[in-house]
This record gives sequence, C-alpha cells and structure tokens, in this order.
Amino acid sequence: MHLLSSPLLTDLYQLTMLQAYFAGGMNGTAVFELFVRKLPEGRNFFMAAGLEQALAFIGQLRFTDEELQWIEASGLFRPDFARRLAELRFTGDVHAMPEGTVFFPNEPVLRVTAPLPEAQLLETRVLNLIHLETVIASKAARVVLAAEGKRLIDFGLRRSHGAEAGLLAARAAYLAGFEGTSTVYAGCEWGIPVFGTMAHSFVQAHRTEAQAFERFIEVFPDNAVLLIDTYDTVGAAHKVAEISRALAARGIRPKGVRLDSGNLAQLSREVRAVLDAADLRDAFIFASGNLDEYRIAGLLAQGAPIDAFGVGSSLVTSSDAPVLDAVYKLQEYDGTARRKRSPGKATWPGRKQVYRRCDADGRVVRDLVTLETEPGDGEALLEPVMRNGRRTAQAPSLQASRTYARSQLDRLPVWLRTLSDSVEPYRVEISPSLVALAETLDRASSAPA
Repeated sequence: MHLLSSPLLTDLYQLTMLQAYFAGGMNGTAVFELFVRKLPEGRNFFMAAGLEQALAFIGQLRFTDEELQWIEASGLFRPDFARRLAELRFTGDVHAMPEGTVFFPNEPVLRVTAPLPEAQLLETRVLNLIHLETVIASKAARVVLAAEGKRLIDFGLRRSHGAEAGLLAARAAYLAGFEGTSTVYAGCEWGIPVFGTMAHSFVQAHRTEAQAFERFIEVFPDNAVLLIDTYDTVGAAHKVAEISRALAARGIRPKGVRLDSGNLAQLSREVRAVLDAADLRDAFIFASGNLDEYRIAGLLAQGAPIDAFGVGSSLVTSSDAPVLDAVYKLQEYDGTARRKRSPGKATWPGRKQVYRRCDADGRVVRDLVTLETEPGDGEALLEPVMRNGRRTAQAPSLQASRTYARSQLDRLPVWLRTLSDSVEPYRVEISPSLVALAETLDRASSAPA
C-alpha cells in the first residue's frame, strides 16, 4: 500500500524545514543519529528492530504526481517547492546496528549521512518504524527470557493499535524469539509460522461441547488444539479424554488443549492429570489470557505444567512501557559537529561508533561510545547498510536475524536478564575525545558573539 511508503506520512514541519533549506541553499552533508535516551523503569536493555522496514522506506523515497499536486494545491508552500520535491531521492549512507542487537541508552542505533534535506525528511517515518518494532522486540525479549524455553505465540493483532502495528508486532516478536503468530498475513509476508486453535464461539455454536470437539478433530485430525474453558475446564478435559478413546482406533488424537481463563496453575495441573490418565501424555497444554512476562514467570515458578503460551495485548502494546524516548538528532552539518544543549536532552556531538567488550565467557561487560574516527576496543556495532542510496548487501533473512537475536540474549549476564531493574546499570562509557568535543562546542556556543 503506497500510504505506508508515502513521504507525506510525516510531520508538517519536515516539509516546512525542507522549503527553508531549499531557499537558503542548505544542501551540505548532515549526520543524524537515532538513539534512545533512557530505559523505562524495570527494563535493563533494548533490542533493535525495524531496520528492514526503515531501509525499504528510505530506498524508495519519492513523491508521486498525486502527492505533488496536493502540495501545490495546499497553499502552504512556495510555487517551486513541488518541483524541487519531484527530484528528491535518497543518495546518502546509512549505518545501523543489525536487527536483534541488544543496545542501551545513548547508543546510536542508526546513523544517516546525506544532504541535509534528504536526511531531515526521513526523521518522522524512520523513527516511527524503528520505535514501534524496537518497543515490541524489547518487550518480547523479556517474555522469551521469562518463558525459559517454553513455546511462545503472538496473539495480539486484535488488540494492536492498527493493522500495520499488529503486523509489525508479529514480526518483531518472532525476531525476538517467539515461535510464531496468529496473524495470518505475517505468514504470507515473511514466512512466520502461524498458529491457531478455536474461539469460544465455535464451542457455543454447537449443540454440545463434545460435538464441537469431535467436529474440530475430524476436520483437523493432525493438528487439533481444543479450547476447553468455555464452560467447565476440567469437565471439558474429561470429554477430550472420552473422545480420544473413541478415535484412537483411527489413529486420531488431539494435539493439545488450550486454557484461556481461571487459575491457570491449578487448572493446568488438574487437566494434565486427566490427559495423562487417558494416555494423552503427548498432548500439550497451551495457556493464554492476559499473559505477560511476569505472569508467565510466576506460573513457571509454581511448577505449572504448561507447555506453551499465547501472549497478546501486553505484547503488542508493550503495556508496561509503550513508549521509548527515541529521537533522531542532527550531530554534524557541513563538516562541523553539532550538539543540542537543552536541559535533560543534551546530545553527544559528531558521528559516532559503539564498541562492545565481552568477558571470557562471551557475556557483555561494557560498551564504549566513540567518535567514528577513533580506534575502538571490542566489537563495532554500527555497520554500513546503505551507500550512495543503495543497500550494501542483500538483506539478511528474518530467520538469520532471529538466530542473531537469540545469540544476543544468550550473551546477557544474569543480572541484565531479570524482570526488575538490575542492581547496577550496564556500563556505557563515553570516550574522552567525545567528552572533549562536547566541552569545546559548549564553550564556543557560550562565548560572546
């Protein structure tokens, strides 16, 4: 849909600034960096996501004839503005952390180097895309850690803030380690495994609960997962056992049952006992219903025999931390470093790199933010992904990015994997050269004119 790639999907001030840049002949090289200022309460890290959608937007940046006609007719701009926009394409460079990278506050996740009008116009939509998927991937990563290897399925489309948000949430959750999603289009678009059971309406539409179960197993003999909490959960488990005995001669067995309400720890134990007594030990128990990382961790701590979890509303809205303080700031223009000095929002100037050090076991121990030209100690996290407006290499597959994200979580020390604030924050150091540059700019801006 062109709406989602349109350069008019932006804030008006991006266009008013562009007209002023054009009028002033300001076409020098600008460096913008996208970063997050601080961690939400209870969070110890972020996971980068949304890069591929951002790069797709950047690579196809252009105004259609219809959009240019609207700009001309709006009365907001000079007569020649639409003509200038008609020629605009992205011709610059982009450096970024690979999707799935664990990162921390004040570390640039993405750096854009391009003529000022081009780099400026990207701000709103690139922030929109990377912010959304990073919010969800960071939430999903916490759920993955809490689930301790249990299967996780995204159930959130119906509670997401719009279709695009739900679709991209499914992608971000899969990237972070979820096994799949109930969102069918995510399977069509990216090959993400799709999962589903049945709704309470399916059970209610039948004369009896047993009839609903029988019909569903008949239609899906190899993949039937039965929702058993519409009326009486344990009673329904007994019905599943009875039906299974009747179908055993035909080699048909339910694949699993789903619990969506009630005391999930207690019910899962009772249901497990019923299934095991009926020789359905291989039938899994799937739980859903207002779950998040805290409830999942609590259920596992109680020893609940639950094999998989469906997570919806809390995931796709990241309900405990729905917004990150993510920004896209000018750090250099026309060869000169720039620094914002607003109280509480000051930036580190210049184009930068992030270096990560690990211990002998491969666990992360410290990051260092430096100027790009400084030598660094450790792994450089920002990589070139676009040069002169073109991708530097073929995009990695989503599966490859997912594997990389798993390796990133595996490198986290125990004290960063908790669901509450760590005893001490992760060390992100600023290089002495970067500090000195900021001080130099501060002195210059404070000097009398």
